[in-house]
Amino acid sequence: MRVLINFVRRLFHRPPPRKRKRTMVILSTLLLLAAPIVFAQTPPPEAESQIQDNSFLIEEAYNQDPGVVQHIQTFSRATRGGDWLYTFTQEWPAPTIKHQLSYTLAMAQVDGERGIGDVALNYRYQWIGDADAKVAIAPRFTVLLPTGNERRGLGSGGTGVQVMLPASTVLTPALVAHWNLSATLTPKTHTHNITAGNSFVWLANHRFNVLVETLWSRTSDRIGHDSQTTVSPGIRWSYDFPSKLQIVPGLAFPITNHGGGKSVFLYLSFEHPFVKQP
Repeated sequence: MRVLINFVRRLFHRPPPRKRKRTMVILSTLLLLAAPIVFAQTPPPEAESQIQDNSFLIEEAYNQDPGVVQHIQTFSRATRGGDWLYTFTQEWPAPTIKHQLSYTLAMAQVDGERGIGDVALNYRYQWIGDADAKVAIAPRFTVLLPTGNERRGLGSGGTGVQVMLPASTVLTPALVAHWNLSATLTPKTHTHNITAGNSFVWLANHRFNVLVETLWSRTSDRIGHDSQTTVSPGIRWSYDFPSKLQIVPGLAFPITNHGGGKSVFLYLSFEHPFVKQP
């Protein structure tokens, strides 16, 4: 754990502007170059597996399969100002596909202040369908713990609750859509938030996808309210191994109105069995 924390600190240490920009350009270029290589590699039919539960801003309605755990890391950084956000999520079946438990940890830098963010503890129920169905719905309930410092802009200032309704639909063999609707309430600060979003994923190949995500959010508190819309085009690809380990990197470029500006979004997922598979 200490090694991971030190690595994150070194990664997020703010270098001079010119060096920072050069680093982001190099990293983005390497990711883009890797994607076509993966796209060109076609494994045997028996090894094929679609990329499914690897969206960036939008949540799919697919719970984890029994005996399979997923580790998800995301990192986003504004192209101006230097603000960034890192998250780490683990998703576990509990113990069947009907029930899923997960948590999300966060670290961030906001207006020069750096530290941990709030912690999310999640429960999700596979209400309709699954990853093999044309329609899937999996409501989620979340408790948000106020581990981030509100005064430094790193936390919400109180315990919150969130209800999310994700739905996934297979439109064609090569096109999948995901839809989200959520509400978040933080009683201590009299803050509530509503979000709605959707994504369209083009399955260009079973190991290479192109996606466009759109997310609308409205937050209200004692002072007033604010809303913003984010549009995020991106790509993702997978490395599949005989051990059933699947690694999915991803890259996106979110654009947000109302001063949100542009950012670079990096994604990395590891999914693997934790019990012997049949």
